[in-house]
Formats: sequence, structure tokens, C-alpha cells
Amino acid sequence: MLLKSTLIYGPAILLTRISALLFLTIATRLIDQTEYGLLTLVVTVGEMTDVALTNWLRISLLRLGGKGDVTSGSLSRAGTILLCTTLLAIVVAIVASGYVAPERWRDFSIAVCAYLVAGAIARYGLVILQMQQRHTTYATMEFLRALLQLVFPVLTMLVEHNSFLAISLASSLGMLTTGIVCSIVAARKIVAGPPRFTHREFFALGVPIIAMALFGFGLANAERVFLKVYHGASAVAVFAAAYALARQPVDMIANAINMGAFPEAVGRFDEEGPAAAAAVFKQFLSLIFTFSLPVAALLAALGHDLTELLLPKDYDGPYNLLFGTIAISAVFTNLADFVYGAVVYAHKKSWLLIVSKLFGSASTITLSFLLIPTMSEAGAALALAGGAAVNLLASVVISERLTPVPLPWRALAISLSTSLAMGGIAALISHSLGDANVVLRLALAGSAAGIVFLTANALCYPEEARRGLAAVRSRL
Repeated sequence: MLLKSTLIYGPAILLTRISALLFLTIATRLIDQTEYGLLTLVVTVGEMTDVALTNWLRISLLRLGGKGDVTSGSLSRAGTILLCTTLLAIVVAIVASGYVAPERWRDFSIAVCAYLVAGAIARYGLVILQMQQRHTTYATMEFLRALLQLVFPVLTMLVEHNSFLAISLASSLGMLTTGIVCSIVAARKIVAGPPRFTHREFFALGVPIIAMALFGFGLANAERVFLKVYHGASAVAVFAAAYALARQPVDMIANAINMGAFPEAVGRFDEEGPAAAAAVFKQFLSLIFTFSLPVAALLAALGHDLTELLLPKDYDGPYNLLFGTIAISAVFTNLADFVYGAVVYAHKKSWLLIVSKLFGSASTITLSFLLIPTMSEAGAALALAGGAAVNLLASVVISERLTPVPLPWRALAISLSTSLAMGGIAALISHSLGDANVVLRLALAGSAAGIVFLTANALCYPEEARRGLAAVRSRL
């Protein structure tokens, strides 16, 4: 079931990641490095504010609003709350902009506020489609968002490439357009009826999530703020470029799985009990290990080659270290949020995650103070990974006290062995072809690593390999 949902959501998420990759490649060549750094900080401040004050509505609606037939009363109540929290987020963002970019405060605050408004509308429409179990429509809307958030900013850059504000507003316009289309499409299948939850139930689930986000400040891109303070917007641009390239593939895999895993797991929990939900989460762990760890190893081995291909020459940095560290921190974060965090959400005890976020955030902030002043971008990556590891460890301890999730040791061992083999052969080929064209190096190293991955998994999972091969043959 999880593999099926992954295949449904995967293409849409893949397209959004490809869109982000294309935008990165184009923007770093057309925009001044400082302007690109400020542009990424807009997203950073917007995301941190959004996660703290508005993103909790998605989880609350999915947990309490039901699925299939979504009532107008539930959406009206949630929409009113969303309006209030978005206005509060705007106030917070304006104040934060004065600290993050005092030299460009006005433009920066306008960009962040536009980001928050567009994001709230888009998320509201998308979550309704997810509640209605309209998976194909959801995927189509994600594709539309990816397309518009690439086309609008690129067209803007061709006209005005020295203003992060204009480019950020164009990106927000793409998100806003998608949100409006989503809302129109979703409205056609909303049924009349009262709310399925009270304000008290909604806030009882949501307030701990808000507190968790606030206490988890250090885990949500805070290292970029420290980089801006200590080394300026140019250092942020280098780190953000590595962050986007290294994190996208890992997040794409986990998000694709989570789109189907979270609703299925909490549904199993409610209908069949904790043991049934734990079985789903074990499958989730196996899939993350199988697909995410090899990708992280490949990114660590080919970081310099990827940046040589995709980034301008003035974007110089220790990219193999950055890619490997950022990728593994993404794996840690996805495990903490999507697996062990979801166990806590299933028990409706989200306030417990405040503890894990607090420890993880404190670790990241402490490491940022210690490492970033002297190690710059490498220090930011190490601080990010350290906080993510502490957050994961705390999440595991908390969730195990509620519903233990069996660790798929065999899948973990196979994945680690496969990852080491893939990373090793990719690094060997890349190093031995150091003077060759970068495209050739990446093609040969990636192909060899891909053969290792397919061979290892076919030998270790023969039945799944045969089913997959049969499915491919049936479509030919």
C-alpha cells in the first residue's frame, strides 16, 4: 500500500524538486550572489514563521476533519482560524525581518508577507484535496505549483535580475494561483454539514504543535540566519545552494512515502489499534532506509561534480562535506518527523514532541555559535546534522513509550551495505576520471552506482524484484 501511494505522489513531488533544481541553476547564474542569499533568507524566515503559526492547521485538519466527505462546517471553522494565524504570522515576520535583513528591511518584509499569504491559501486548498482522497488531483495541483513557481520567477529574472523582491513576489504569485485553482476544484466536492470538531479539540491538538515549532526554532533553517550574521548573504547563498541540491532528493523520497503513510497509519491506529499502526511505520522505515540512505551516500560522493555542473564557478565551497552532512541530516529529520513523530500524533499527544524539538534546537543553536564563526558553511552543515541527530534520538525515546515501532534490522543492514558500495564506486570513478568532462563523470559514476543498487536489491528482495519486473512488462 505504501509503495503504491509513493508511486502516486512521487511524480508530483519529483516535478516540484526538479522545478526547484532548475530554478537554482538559473537563479545562481542570473542573480547577484548577495541577492540570491537574500532570496533564500526570505524562504527561510517565511518557512520558520509558517511552521510556527499556520502549518499546524494541516495536521489538525487531517487528524480531526475526517477523510472522504469533508463538511463545509469543518472547513469554515478551520479557514477562520487560518485567517487569524496568518495575520499573526505577518506581524511576526515583519518584526523578524528587521533583525535578519536590517539593511533591506522594507523589501524583505514585503517578500516574506507575500510568501506567507500565498502559502496559506495554497496549503488550505491542497489539504482539502488530500482529505477528500483525491490523490491524482492533488498530484496535478502540485505539478501546477511547480510549473508556475518556475516560470513566473524566471520570466521576472529576465526583466529584473537585480532585485530579490521582484523574484520572490513572482514565486509567491505562482503559489497563490495554484491555491486559488485548488480551492475552486476542491469546493465542488465539499458536502454540507456541521464541523466535525470543536475549537477546543482543534486547538488542543494544534497548540502543542505551535509550541513545538517555536521550541524547534534551531531545527528550521536557523543556521542560515547565523551565517548571515557572521559571514553575510554571500555565505548564505553558497550554503543554500548546497542545501537545496543535497536535501531535495532525500526529502522527495520521504515526502512521497509520507503522503500515503500518515493517513494510513493514523487510520489503522483508530480502527485496528497501535499494533496495526506500528506495522505500517515499520514498512515506512524500511522504505526510507532502502531509498534514502543510498541517495545520501551518492550525494556525498558526487557533491563537487554536481556543483561543478549546476553552479557558477564563484560558488566555491567544501561541497562533498556539505552534501553528505546535509543529506544525512535530512534522513534524520524525516525519520523523526514522519515516523516517530507520527506515532505521537496518532496518540494525539503532540505536546510530547516539544521535548525532542527543544533538545534538537538547543543543540543546533549551540553548535552554530561554536562552529559557524570559524567554519562558515561547513560549520552550518555540521550544526544542522548535530541538531537533527539529537532530535531523532529524543523522538525515538518518546515514541517508544507510546507504541514501539520494530526496527527493520535486515532492511537497515542491506541499505547500509548498498550505500557504502554505491558511494565507494561512485567516488572511485569520479576521482579516476578527474580530468574528464563533468557530465561524463556523473553519468558513469551514477550508472555504476545505479547498477549496484538494482543488483543488491534484486538479490536481497527477489520476490519484490520479480513483481516490479512483471509490472514493467505488463505496461510494455
